[in-house]
Amino acid sequence: MNNRLKVLRAERNWSQQDLAERLGVSRQSVNAIETGKYDPSLPLAFRIADLFELTIEAIFQRD
Repeated sequence: MNNRLKVLRAERNWSQQDLAERLGVSRQSVNAIETGKYDPSLPLAFRIADLFELTIEAIFQRD
């Protein structure tokens, strides 16, 4: 699954740690999602979408 998480985070000048704290996950989890090594759970995907005020589909796309 591809995602725009790194771009969205950079637009806000947030570090991976900043985003992790806002989402209640580890920095390593944010890194794994950004690099495509880990697909977030549905509840986490909703938290990400809510944080960026976007739909899940606007952030995550199938390969």
